[in-house]
Amino acid sequence: MSPFVIFLIIAFIILFVILYRRQNKESVYKFIIRQGKSLYDKYAPYSYKTIREKVKDLGQEYTTKEYAIQIAIFAAASAVISYLYFYNLIICIIYMIAAVSTIPYLSYLRCKRLYSEFIFEQIQVYTTNTIMEFATTQSFVKSIEGVYNSGVLEDPVKSDIKVMLDLAMQNGSIDESLAYMNNKYDYYMVRNMHQLFLQITNEGSKDASGPLENMSLDIDQLVEGVYRDRMDRAAFHKKFLQFGIVLYLMVMLVQMMIGVESYIKLLESPLIQLLLHIVVLLNSYFLISGEKYYNENVGEE
Repeated sequence: MSPFVIFLIIAFIILFVILYRRQNKESVYKFIIRQGKSLYDKYAPYSYKTIREKVKDLGQEYTTKEYAIQIAIFAAASAVISYLYFYNLIICIIYMIAAVSTIPYLSYLRCKRLYSEFIFEQIQVYTTNTIMEFATTQSFVKSIEGVYNSGVLEDPVKSDIKVMLDLAMQNGSIDESLAYMNNKYDYYMVRNMHQLFLQITNEGSKDASGPLENMSLDIDQLVEGVYRDRMDRAAFHKKFLQFGIVLYLMVMLVQMMIGVESYIKLLESPLIQLLLHIVVLLNSYFLISGEKYYNENVGEE
């Protein structure tokens, strides 16, 4: 079957869907969005749904229009690049589908990064304000109760602090409360602060202002380091994407050197085509791995 015939079949299917949806008074756009949302609600992991809802609450989730623009950019870029490599319409369509199919994964990585940044900021607020509250209350339970009631925290951290308070009231000690929070938020500043409060509580230290002030300074330095790392990552990420795109376009340099006609003749060799597919896939893996690195563990210590 020739590429032209396959193209006509695909065009016929698309035309059929458009006419069918119009007959049923539903636009193709709304139909695709509705079907996509249905698949997402059915198969998306619960943890990702929770993260995505929080990102929506923060006002940082992409709008439908922004997703549509992203799809158009990915489809157009993959079409141009794959056509420059293979001059084959069928291969071009396959790479377009593959490129667009990576968007949900990239969206997942982005949401994880935003959620991680949000949690880190909340933990920073929790630790800093608890130390400040302790300076006046001289009680860890009263300190976290003051932070909880202050309204400076949001869920899920706020809800977890409520669990800490309930555990402290039930057990009459803070040991289980601290263990719960340490396991839930495995941050250096959380564990160190909790360890300090545990020592103060168990040893009955009367003057803890010095250690608490040092702890507060350590947290400030740690937070400064994390934010500096974020800015460095963002700058590196921009250069990384530019470099990845340039690697894709190296095929244009090859065609300029040997000529387009000579390049198309080379494509008649299955081995050359295989090598070109490997080049495209390796570069794609390189870019996706870079995106994964950029979006993961942001806000971690």
